[in-house]
Amino acid sequence: MSKIRILAIPSDTHGVGKYRVLDPYKYIGDVMSDDIHVDIAFDVENKDSSFDNYDIVVFHSFIHKGSHELTVNRIKWLKTNGIITIMDTDDFWRVDKRHPNYDGIVKSKMPERRVELLKLSDHVTTTTTLYQDQLKKLLGLKSVHVFPNAVDETESQFQPKPTESDKVRFGWLGGSSHYHDVNLLSGGINQIHSSYRGKVQFVLCGFDTRGNMNVVNPLTGEVRQRPIRPEETVWKRYEQIFTNNYREIDENYVSYLNKYDSENAYEDVESLPYVRRWTMDINKYANNYNLFDVSLAPLVESEFNKMKSQLKVIEAGFHKKAIIATDFGPYTIDLVSAIQKGGDVDPNGNSLLVSSSKNHKQWFQHMKRLIDNPNMVTDLGEKLYETVKDKYSLSTVSKNRVEFFKTIINK
Repeated sequence: MSKIRILAIPSDTHGVGKYRVLDPYKYIGDVMSDDIHVDIAFDVENKDSSFDNYDIVVFHSFIHKGSHELTVNRIKWLKTNGIITIMDTDDFWRVDKRHPNYDGIVKSKMPERRVELLKLSDHVTTTTTLYQDQLKKLLGLKSVHVFPNAVDETESQFQPKPTESDKVRFGWLGGSSHYHDVNLLSGGINQIHSSYRGKVQFVLCGFDTRGNMNVVNPLTGEVRQRPIRPEETVWKRYEQIFTNNYREIDENYVSYLNKYDSENAYEDVESLPYVRRWTMDINKYANNYNLFDVSLAPLVESEFNKMKSQLKVIEAGFHKKAIIATDFGPYTIDLVSAIQKGGDVDPNGNSLLVSSSKNHKQWFQHMKRLIDNPNMVTDLGEKLYETVKDKYSLSTVSKNRVEFFKTIINK
């Protein structure tokens, strides 16, 4: 059989683009080139000749930049001309009202447009069986396939180089849309600060002051944008959670943090109860896992969050980090709590899980358990690594993708 020729179109070069298109399809094109030829294009010209000789077109959000109708018409043309279309989706189309961009997303009709593309495409790929089930149930889709986010263990940022500390360090790494998730930690963090002063450190990774905010003229209703001020960002609110509204750090450090100086590091961060880590490039951000011992993964229970991927679990696992996570949705796929109901220990446990009904006490209890039993931090990290290292290796997931391509071409 001749090579299968694939055109892969990422939505961006950031998280979604990296994990859903760029990394997997580059790997397939480089490592599995005997069977597959892959071209990756960010901006496909709207002409028929752009698709000459391709068997499959894979896209995440669009085929052509510009109007939604361009992509709709292109999918119809591809189907007419016998070229298979595969749409990848990683987030539920029904956006949670707590999402900071909820109003803009609804107003743009992005959810309806995404559903239209999902229904038009020949096949759909997604991240978890939880989302797969909903795509089939709610949209009646027949051909939905799970290819989870995967890690290239040869990539430098996923090769552990942990730093040493005499403290137990709890870290959170994420983006700007997780305020309600992070806020679940507030009570537990405050209790840990007061109970273990000098013995713990919280590390907030991804701090970012870039962006714009909308300002509405109360007289005319006109909306304009201006650069957001650092103190207006959600990262300021995250920081308030991790520092008990700055009560746990001294005045000198507060003064330094309020300068928002990403160029000049504060001296002797090892002694601090809280450390801010600035945002990093997508190809470097996972190096942050080297700076803490336990990954915190809170998640508000919602329909939108249930369809998210388990990427935080995968990243923590490849870095051999212990993880404390909400016992919900994507975190139930691979995580088994080492502490069961009633306090029994499960020797097969690879994590500590928090029930949503016990947010008020279990975050503190689990953090306390790890501080008091540092060997448990190491043990859980090793077990999580064993859970993810083969299942979520880019090599494994890419092989499964290639087998899928062969089946749909041969039908």
